[in-house]
Amino acid sequence: MKRRILLVDDDVAILLTLKAVLEISGFEVETAASGREAKLRLKSNEYHMVITDLRMESDTAGQEVAAAAKKAPNRPAVAMLTAYPPADDDWAMHGTDKMLVKPMNTQDLLRQIEALLVAHEDKKAERSGKKIEAVPVPAAKKPRKLAESRAR
Repeated sequence: MKRRILLVDDDVAILLTLKAVLEISGFEVETAASGREAKLRLKSNEYHMVITDLRMESDTAGQEVAAAAKKAPNRPAVAMLTAYPPADDDWAMHGTDKMLVKPMNTQDLLRQIEALLVAHEDKKAERSGKKIEAVPVPAAKKPRKLAESRAR
């Protein structure tokens, strides 16, 4: 099952670039170009994570998206994406789990998203009293050499 992300930004270039990066990395991504559109999507869909720009149609649009995400039944992880991070930790009071500062190296962004998703799922499991067991990752098979496969 692919993890679903709602990506929210009023800058179409950033929106499409991040969407492509996340999809190449195996995520299912839906986009919203405004806080209002994002809040509508949150009412009708479930996401594992919401990544929202801080400032869009208003200075508080990103905070409104974060608050709406935290009220969603499945409570997705929420990351705030901004080129202008606040000097204080006010962002954490609005239901945001992580502040991502753009521009950001793609590998750093993906690493932070993965870490946030894992930490968020662990927190949700703790709150619900469920114990999560590690799922073993199967060892990769070594590819046979072409000559070996033809000999068989």
